Amino acid sequence: ERERLANIAHNKALLAQLKLDSAGQGFFGPKPAPAPPKEKRAKPVQPARKRRSEPALPERVMPTRSSSRLKRGAYEDPNETPDAKKRRLVTRRLQEEENMREIERQIAASRPRHHDLPLSTLALKEDRESLEKLSATMRGVDVDGAKRSYLGDVGVEEDVKGDPGLEELRERMAGLVVRSRAKVTEDRIYSATYHPERTKDLIFFGDKHGQLGIWDAQASPDEPVDDDDEAQETAEGGKYWRLQPHWPATSKSSISSVKIDPLNAQCVYTTAYDCTLRHTSFESGMSREIFSLENTLLSTVDVAPNGQEMWISDVQGGLTHLDVREPGRNAVRWSINEKEKIGCVSINPTSPHLLLTASNDRKIKLWDSRKLPHLIQANTKPATSEPAEPFYVDYDDLLPLYDATAGKPGYGLLKAQYQHGASASSAYWDPSGRKIVSTSYDDHVRVWDLQGDSLAREAPFQVFKPRRQISHNCQTGRWLTILRAQWSPNPDVHPHFTIGNMEHSLDVFSHTGEVIAQLYDSTKISAVQAVTCSHPSIVERAVSGNGSGRCILWAPAEE
Repeated sequence: ERERLANIAHNKALLAQLKLDSAGQGFFGPKPAPAPPKEKRAKPVQPARKRRSEPALPERVMPTRSSSRLKRGAYEDPNETPDAKKRRLVTRRLQEEENMREIERQIAASRPRHHDLPLSTLALKEDRESLEKLSATMRGVDVDGAKRSYLGDVGVEEDVKGDPGLEELRERMAGLVVRSRAKVTEDRIYSATYHPERTKDLIFFGDKHGQLGIWDAQASPDEPVDDDDEAQETAEGGKYWRLQPHWPATSKSSISSVKIDPLNAQCVYTTAYDCTLRHTSFESGMSREIFSLENTLLSTVDVAPNGQEMWISDVQGGLTHLDVREPGRNAVRWSINEKEKIGCVSINPTSPHLLLTASNDRKIKLWDSRKLPHLIQANTKPATSEPAEPFYVDYDDLLPLYDATAGKPGYGLLKAQYQHGASASSAYWDPSGRKIVSTSYDDHVRVWDLQGDSLAREAPFQVFKPRRQISHNCQTGRWLTILRAQWSPNPDVHPHFTIGNMEHSLDVFSHTGEVIAQLYDSTKISAVQAVTCSHPSIVERAVSGNGSGRCILWAPAEE
């Protein structure tokens, strides 16, 4: 070994004398530059493990081996007495009957629930203490907080670059950051609505499996967060509760829309793919079904400003009017489309007889509901609290009314329509009742500005074209909820709307089509924020939800 080391030293000295000691340094090319530091990736928020109020029972450990003789059934003793045999047969019959009852219970558990349900039944995964906190939270909200007052169009009529309302809104939106995030529901977010309460941030989310998540986004968490950096980074914010108003807990019960009751902010309406519309009251602690369609999925519901009437769309091309004052009497369903799904219905807030629909036939349509036949259907049956069974009006009966001339029945029923390049996902009125925003799979968001006199006229529109057309990727595929542009319901600010972006940001647009803000935080967001909504009266509030049930509150950094 000493001889080998001596040879190496001798060779190095020889190369140094010949000035060849650095000749091989560039043989394999220059030394690569050090890699730049990796960008910090967002880590999904992790649900906190809730501590049980009572100790869990130990799991029963089953043997790993079993007897073949026991599998064949009970041993029959040939010397068994008649009395013993009789007792054995009775026991076997009772066991078989219990097995049949269990099978029937399992079958019943897979069917929709149509009866009244207390909150304790809905909150299967919440303990008594958690349910009491939910009731206390909802009792603390302003009952009249959902009553909306529309002040008219407060935005600019022309594209004025220096509009002070737009510039002020842009400045306020630029200060929004991720204030709180949590996994509010167990599955994909399908729908959301922001509660009008001003003292706390209460948001309701409907998910793919019929679960209603209620998030008090800035409340103090029940469990303290660990001090280590990773726990702080992925900790959930606020408190949330999970209810199951629609059943079964599968994709057959996806909650398609959520609406706060305008007459009582302690109540909420939900429609779902279990073909039912339910009214859940946190004041009475009961959830009851007020409408259902047999074998027809309900896509959306919108409630009139008076809180006493609602319009419901379904996937079979139907539009249903329901008077909640007499749920057993006045429900009429019109097949306004031959077969195509109606994915959205929106009531004009200042002229509630004007309806907007968006459907899979690529069209959004503007209707004057006063022209619909049988709007008030006479019914000789006594009033009842049972869910309404609608009176049906077929498509063939409505078709001649679409092209009715002046003076004929149905004239002005279909006031306007516009065909998109692909399926129309949604169309909504803004708070002033003069602007429309639509979303389509043709990768465009379109905005209309309508004149009040044209809306007031009985005649159909001569021209119905969007004022702005915004390119926006809407190709969500099968694993994401459809993107829908949603107006801010606040009538006191420059008209604007929010929509999710396939690049994970939440985009805010003016009604003129200008980008106001793109809300994004690469350290906290790792998925498309497909579902969004805004606070009805606080400008600097927006929420978004993704395909895993994780939700984000956007608010100023310090308040």
